[in-house]
Amino acid sequence: MEWLNYHHLYYFWLVAREGSIARAAEQLHLAHPTISKQLRQLESALGEKLFDRVGRNLVMTDFGQMVFRYADEIFSVGRELLDAVKRRPAGRPLRFNVGMPQVIPKLIGHRLLAPAFNLDETIHLVCREGRQEELLTELAVHRLDIVFTDSPVSPASSIRAFNHLLGKCGVTFFGTPELAAKYHRKFPSSLDGAPLLLPIERTAVRRELEQWFHSVDIRPSVVADFEDTALMKVFGQDGIGLFPAPTVIEDEVCQQYNVRVVGRIDAVRERYYAISVARRLKHPAVIAIRASARDDIFA
Repeated sequence: MEWLNYHHLYYFWLVAREGSIARAAEQLHLAHPTISKQLRQLESALGEKLFDRVGRNLVMTDFGQMVFRYADEIFSVGRELLDAVKRRPAGRPLRFNVGMPQVIPKLIGHRLLAPAFNLDETIHLVCREGRQEELLTELAVHRLDIVFTDSPVSPASSIRAFNHLLGKCGVTFFGTPELAAKYHRKFPSSLDGAPLLLPIERTAVRRELEQWFHSVDIRPSVVADFEDTALMKVFGQDGIGLFPAPTVIEDEVCQQYNVRVVGRIDAVRERYYAISVARRLKHPAVIAIRASARDDIFA
């Protein structure tokens, strides 16, 4: 296995940041030739030049710029590690890196994350969206503290992670006042042939809805599939079709999108999980979120 010499990488990073070997040598209290030698050794190990000399100045090559970006991230994480070990200087916010797939309704995401800002210490939230698989990969390499999902990680997954159920609730169908008046009567049988906007097929709630439709012999007309449930609601607001959302955010959905409740299905349950790489949740923001989810949101 090849090993990267992080001392050499640090010297390179400092030279690139300071713009010259002389200024880097001054900070490191090392001789100019010593740093030059370390840079040559790093170039030899990586197999390409990191700097070109233009007159009396050093200019990073394209390869050097790529290496610098990685080095900058590496040493930034190192500083964060030291801060965490030392419990951070007074007044510095506690960083909270969260992964949130687009299939999670934005209103649910907001309700889940809000308790993090009620802690005694200040939080700096970084919320990243993406596919669940991508977010779990980021979690596995500790770039995220937690991932919120609508389905647990399979035991067969290559990523070692732990599922923490936050809560579950039924599903409500919504529509414009005109569509709600038309389909509210005789719900849920009225969904047979009704125009529906649904989350994409690979989502947990879509699978449960499909199974429920089959069990009660209902065949809706699926007008569109959405990965982003916020976009789905906007189309629903325009009257393109009825759409589902978690029952716990009924009031917010009606108010924000000017729609009405068509009906509720308790047989279909939406579940929400916090996925972590540790068996026990430790981040104070995650602990507060779990308590709020169990005692308030999904109670």
